[in-house]
Amino acid sequence: MAKLKLAENKIENAHFDAKELFCKAFGKEPVYLDMSNFADAEKCSLFEQFIKRRANGEPLQYILGEWEFYSLPIKVGKGVLIPRQDTETLVDTAIELYKYKKDITAVDLCSGSGCIGIALEKNLDVKNVILAEKSHYAVKYIKENIKINNSKAKIEQGDVLSDDLIYRIPMSDLIVSNPPYLSSGDMKNLQKEVEFEPSAALFGGDDGLDFYRDIARLYKAKLKTGGHLMFEVGINQNNDVSNILLAEGFKNIGERKDLRGVIRVVFGEK
Repeated sequence: MAKLKLAENKIENAHFDAKELFCKAFGKEPVYLDMSNFADAEKCSLFEQFIKRRANGEPLQYILGEWEFYSLPIKVGKGVLIPRQDTETLVDTAIELYKYKKDITAVDLCSGSGCIGIALEKNLDVKNVILAEKSHYAVKYIKENIKINNSKAKIEQGDVLSDDLIYRIPMSDLIVSNPPYLSSGDMKNLQKEVEFEPSAALFGGDDGLDFYRDIARLYKAKLKTGGHLMFEVGINQNNDVSNILLAEGFKNIGERKDLRGVIRVVFGEK
């Protein structure tokens, strides 16, 4: 059975993954994960290909081609970071701070699939949303996600640390980012599935903090007084990122935990 093949290859949640891949291949829920019950050879072959890819470690989200983030459908695939539930904490925090604000200009740096910025647009009174991303692979998915979610977000393609892109970013009420934050040590110990994701979206320098330092330094000038710079952070990075924000003159530094109790968001006010 498909579930057994995945389990033998040390795939966590083998039953869930097999069921999702079955639905993708056959377009319906399985009664039993047993291909002998289905006569469509083409769909059976497709299901077998999906199971083989997953058994080899390819992320389920890439095989499905779509994943839910903040109740929104988000297209994903090779070359773009997979949306994760932990990152929803960033959206939760932004909503908490800005739910009574009107006509917000929000910027999502290192936007990836665009999931964060689009979720902000759907849950806040947003006048402008800018999705800044360098990778042309990721921008392809941003365009798809803007379309399927009827978003009016604007894409700014380029290196978020370049003068050219910074110049194109308007004065903003809120700047959020889930930047690359894995250290050199982290990159040597990636889970098999994570190795499929783009290293440029993962590696944040020797200590994992390069993007936090540069974004805090470069984008403070793009925030309105009283505006917030808000980051997703890796495990145990919260103190370092808080200190970076303090060193750049931000005030009212705050933190928020994800559903596992890990401090996942750090933010500061200009």
